[in-house]
Amino acid sequence: MSSKNFPRTLLAGAVLSAISSFAAAQTSTGKITTVIVTATPFGNAEGDQILTPAKVLSGEDLHNKVGGSLGETLSHELGVSASSFGAGASRPIIRGLEGSRVKVLENGMAVSDISGLSNDHAVATDGPTARQIEILRGPAALLYGSGAIGGLVNVVNDRIPTTLQSVPTGELEGRYGSADRSGTGSVAVDAGQGPFAVHFDASARDAGDYRIPGSRYADGRPDPQDGKLANSFNRQHSVGLGGSYIGDWGFVGTSAGVIGNDYGIPTLEASQITMHQRRFDIDSLVKEPFAGFENFKFKSGYTNYRHSELDLEGVPQTNFTNRSLETRWEISHKPVAGWRGTFGLQTENTNFAALNASDGSPNTVPATRSKSHAFFLVEEHKLGPLDMNAGARYEKVERTPQNNSARDFQLSSYSVGALWPFMAGYSTGLTGSVAQRAPTADELYSGGPHDSTNTFDIGNANFVKETSRNVELSLQKTSGLLRWKANLFQNKVKNFVYGEIDGTLLDDEGNPGDELRRRQFRQANATIRGAEAELSYNLGHDGVSWHGFVDRSRGALDGDGSLPLQPATRVGGDIGYRQGPWRAGVSALHALKQDRLASYETTPTDAYTQLDLNLSYTQRVGNNDVTYFALLKNALDQDIRYSTSVLKDVVPLPGRNLVMGVRLRF
Repeated sequence: MSSKNFPRTLLAGAVLSAISSFAAAQTSTGKITTVIVTATPFGNAEGDQILTPAKVLSGEDLHNKVGGSLGETLSHELGVSASSFGAGASRPIIRGLEGSRVKVLENGMAVSDISGLSNDHAVATDGPTARQIEILRGPAALLYGSGAIGGLVNVVNDRIPTTLQSVPTGELEGRYGSADRSGTGSVAVDAGQGPFAVHFDASARDAGDYRIPGSRYADGRPDPQDGKLANSFNRQHSVGLGGSYIGDWGFVGTSAGVIGNDYGIPTLEASQITMHQRRFDIDSLVKEPFAGFENFKFKSGYTNYRHSELDLEGVPQTNFTNRSLETRWEISHKPVAGWRGTFGLQTENTNFAALNASDGSPNTVPATRSKSHAFFLVEEHKLGPLDMNAGARYEKVERTPQNNSARDFQLSSYSVGALWPFMAGYSTGLTGSVAQRAPTADELYSGGPHDSTNTFDIGNANFVKETSRNVELSLQKTSGLLRWKANLFQNKVKNFVYGEIDGTLLDDEGNPGDELRRRQFRQANATIRGAEAELSYNLGHDGVSWHGFVDRSRGALDGDGSLPLQPATRVGGDIGYRQGPWRAGVSALHALKQDRLASYETTPTDAYTQLDLNLSYTQRVGNNDVTYFALLKNALDQDIRYSTSVLKDVVPLPGRNLVMGVRLRF
């Protein structure tokens, strides 16, 4: 699909959708279940967001898509692609932006791992026990800081209960996958007694090296282990416990959780990573704390993260640690001159280190302490037919490395948007925003080997802050059985930080050698443009339903070619059927060839088509629901490689994979 034809495709889709929706409106009066986005201050439905277009995965949709990593779970969503470093590490990429520009939250608080530092680092949150996963595309920095300049993902597991249960409820699931001989089990239980509520969740996954359709090499040359990707195993586990005291006045609660992950890095060097994180959270809400105010929220989270990168013999080479304390204070006021909103404070203190495992000396990035303090304000107002939304955030970030010069950054972000329901069931929106980001510790202070990525990283302590200017236009139909939406966006980023691999080879000391590729962090102006459209019919109702989408984003350094690791243009869709206890579906995703390469990239990524099937049957047993399900992923056994993966030439995705399981709800 050429860039010339792409706007025509969007326009044609919108026209056809409008015609079809008029016909469908004559035969449908049903309502589709509203899903509330918890990561926004107003508790709006996903179709009513103005500043940040939203998507929520929940229920059967989430169960069918959940994978071994967060990136895999979200990789078929509109505007969302994924990085890939084997089965253990895959992170979401939103509209072509990744890493430290996409923030990952758990129940509205930062996960505080170091997955944004490098693609080989896993995200420290658990998919199998999630109740819903929220995706906010576009600049969500107003509420969550400079790490969300490209968007955010919020994993909601209700570990701190906010409602009372009259009887214990929960879910228990087990599943088996054929491609990697994986076994996965998960459980989540909620119970209460009087004003007290408790929650427990746990999961475990054990997956071996996964099967691939042919050679590991993109050029097809033979490999001694063709048919299986060596060192692609993945073993992870998590346990969480939380409790709350709940009354008419609000609630206060706390939780503790542990997550661990051991996984292979399927490069030719065959290293592996062992990861462990503990987190403790406090959450509270007080209704009408003062006259004129609706509620007051306080959240606090402490995380203690560590992982070790091991060589082929299992000997630790580098130990990464990150300890973080985050607090959020929010208060929502009642309408004043028609405006209602939320303002608050956020603080974060982190201590990061990447030390040589043998002698404790700094390795790649020196030990760095970072502090941030921010004030934010978000308001909404109905002005005639227009739904207005505006916000601002001021943030100060300080980075203090060991034995190096400290840096501080003053960040100002603001956004304004409007949604116009120009006729019943139809609306159009326009949003403009400016968001700023402070360079991360690795972008500033790197100066050493990173064995898992086979690079020698070199930062620049003189980098200045990034400034992103984003404008977005949307058009959508939000009622009836047939719905559609289309988005056009442009994001111009001043002083964009990127890593350039120029072909120079170095040794562990940074001298000329043949072991590591030199990766230098640089700054330049960049522009990301894109378009998205999706169309759905009868979602959430009995009978036949269908859904289709197309998305495209294109990032380029101003006057100097494409940004590295750009996502491919994709066209996808699915057809589902539900009747009584039966559910069935077929989905297909076609990614076009991606040959928009950075100046130092050499190989394009071939097109592929991924076909998935699902079938389930739910049986009522007493007061419980038992669901038997089967999923067939990559049914065509295609050689799938992501253009966003630094390992695309040597690491394909799994081949055909039959997943079977049973789920109990009580």
